[in-house]
Amino acid sequence: MVQQDEEARLDALHQLNLLDTPPSASFDRITRMASQIFDLPISAVSLTDRDRQWFKSRVGVEHWSIPREKAPCAQVAESRGILIIPDLLDDDCYADSLLAQTGVRFYAGVPLMTREGFGLGSLCVLGTEPRTVSESEMAGLTDLADMTMSQIEMQHAFGRVDPLSGLPNRTQFLDDLEDLGRDAPGQRRYAVLLDLARNDQLSSGLRVVGPSFIDDMVQDAARALRGALGQGRTAYHVAATQFAFLSPPEPEPGAYVALLGSMLSKAQSASRIRFATSQAIGVTPVILGKTDPRQVLRTAYSAAQDARASEHAVGLYAPGEDRVHSRRFALLNDLGAALEEPDQLRLVFQPRIDLASGRCKGAEALLRWRHPTLGDVSPGEFMPIIEHTSLARPTTAWVLDAAMRQQAIWQKEGIDLQLSINVSAANLEESDFAQQVQLYLLKHRLRPAAIELEVTESVVMENSGRAMGQLRALHEAGIPLAIDDFGTGYSSLAYLQRLPARVVKIDQSFVRDLADDERGQALVRSMITLSHDLGYRVVAEGVETAAAAAILADLECEEAQGYYFARPMEEEALRLWLVASPQESSVAA
Repeated sequence: MVQQDEEARLDALHQLNLLDTPPSASFDRITRMASQIFDLPISAVSLTDRDRQWFKSRVGVEHWSIPREKAPCAQVAESRGILIIPDLLDDDCYADSLLAQTGVRFYAGVPLMTREGFGLGSLCVLGTEPRTVSESEMAGLTDLADMTMSQIEMQHAFGRVDPLSGLPNRTQFLDDLEDLGRDAPGQRRYAVLLDLARNDQLSSGLRVVGPSFIDDMVQDAARALRGALGQGRTAYHVAATQFAFLSPPEPEPGAYVALLGSMLSKAQSASRIRFATSQAIGVTPVILGKTDPRQVLRTAYSAAQDARASEHAVGLYAPGEDRVHSRRFALLNDLGAALEEPDQLRLVFQPRIDLASGRCKGAEALLRWRHPTLGDVSPGEFMPIIEHTSLARPTTAWVLDAAMRQQAIWQKEGIDLQLSINVSAANLEESDFAQQVQLYLLKHRLRPAAIELEVTESVVMENSGRAMGQLRALHEAGIPLAIDDFGTGYSSLAYLQRLPARVVKIDQSFVRDLADDERGQALVRSMITLSHDLGYRVVAEGVETAAAAAILADLECEEAQGYYFARPMEEEALRLWLVASPQESSVAA
């Protein structure tokens, strides 16, 4: 054979991952049967490597390999034909071989062939005496060789074929993509990912039906995909409820996306649980040999998630959207490290003004992050990312500690401001959160009234039982509570009478255009009146103009904060602002 064919043969052998693997009972049974058929002491499953014959199974042989040079099994692998040597000493090629030197006289070998025609080695029998073979003996050895190849293919398939769907898995998809890159470099295709259901739908189905919910879904989808793709096309089962396949070469984008939409509709209608799930398809371009196979499934999945918000549930990969998600993930990763660093996170403070007197009565502590490479990252960007992750708790702990440390310094210097601190939903799920807050107060030697904890009404509604328990514990400890972003939840009025808070903060969305919005004024008036009737003190957020401040004062809103009074500022800037700002004039006047 030419060198190129030999390299391809070796590549096929190495892809099977059989070389230097432990003994296997299934192969050992075959070699024992071969030895018994011929009544010979030696039998082996021999694989021809680059410079050795390695025995996956052997009978009557102590060593695991012999040199490839002048090994009859190498000739069987190279020629891919049956080889029978009645007497090695009478054979010009093998008379001086290692086998002949060790006393072997007889050899018979049948090739182990892959479906692609590569000779891997041989199933062979050897004897110490010259002999001939009968047709029935060779027929039996050939059958055993076929059994050996079936076992090899089965072991190769194990870990590469999903047992539920019967389709090749993610590992096979990535390998096939790499192979295509070598066979057709530069060819343009699309990789398509079918996502069968949202996470919440899977959770609901598992809870009500059990594992068969997913089993039925996967088997229906696999059957539909095989039918849709037809002969010569392969679908892959790349995740629990996700499938992938490649488009034909050089498809027209618009027509192909439309075709996928039709395929999605058919796949959905074929599912036994079509009314309990919603499928989506993500499509990502691939340049064979250039696009990293490891990135293909990631970008296709990203496109599938974006597609869920589209009308047809089929989405083409958008690099811009992907960069947004990549940045969010990077920020989430980096914030964990920032909590351990001394110079990335800091607090700024926005004054809260008493509208009747014009005095600064308090300040809200706001977290800021200066990323070492990205610079200042807006809290509007990173806070929503961490609110429902494991970072929410340590982040709030960092803010509580830093804010109370600053409050202790202010009190020693005679600066009398109540400091407001925001609390996340994850904090109220902690069974000991109220105790942790009290420990921080003890650590910094502060009275409970020195701080105020702000919690959004939506946070309480998401987990009312546990959250209400923690809020009551905080209230009983004398720690003031405020309802933040009031008016943006779904059950504001119902929860107002239950929350153990004494301050309501009207969300800035109701205040920002207050001077030019008569209906907005009526709504804010109703909020303030209702809050007063229930015993709450009202704070308006987002006050940006003198007119809005005057209207709020006229509506008897007690406090306000916003850019009209002061932007969030560093601690030292707040000190200067307190000295420079008039603290006794009435906004209403």
